[in-house]
Amino acid sequence: MTTHAAEPLGPYALARRVGDLLFVAGIGPRVRGSRVIPGSKVDAAGTLIDYDIEAEMRSAFANVKAVLDEHGYAWEHIVDVSAFLTDLKRDWTTYNRVYAEFFPSGSSLPTRTTVEVAALPQGGNTPIHFEVKVIAAK
Repeated sequence: MTTHAAEPLGPYALARRVGDLLFVAGIGPRVRGSRVIPGSKVDAAGTLIDYDIEAEMRSAFANVKAVLDEHGYAWEHIVDVSAFLTDLKRDWTTYNRVYAEFFPSGSSLPTRTTVEVAALPQGGNTPIHFEVKVIAAK
């Protein structure tokens, strides 16, 4: 349970500890207590007209950090990252740039899997375009 990350969208735990490992569920860019997806641009009718993958990534990573913090883990404890994007062609360059800010090169660089998916959950007022799942180890 966390009191700082966005609430789960269904009947699942945001994280589960097994031994020294912390498995963090797929987390998107919502802000706790809000239905607004950071970086989403909507028209007067509320229809999505554009999104900002960088804003979504920063928000999702903030949610991951909140979950880690509340379970006594640090960002540096992340050993594996699975990232899901809805448009690799459009977002790949920005994705890699922002990812490198959060995970700079070095001996503690986690493994990473990145996949394109047809869709991600409607996590708020619009669909999301980025979700991240991590495993952390002490």
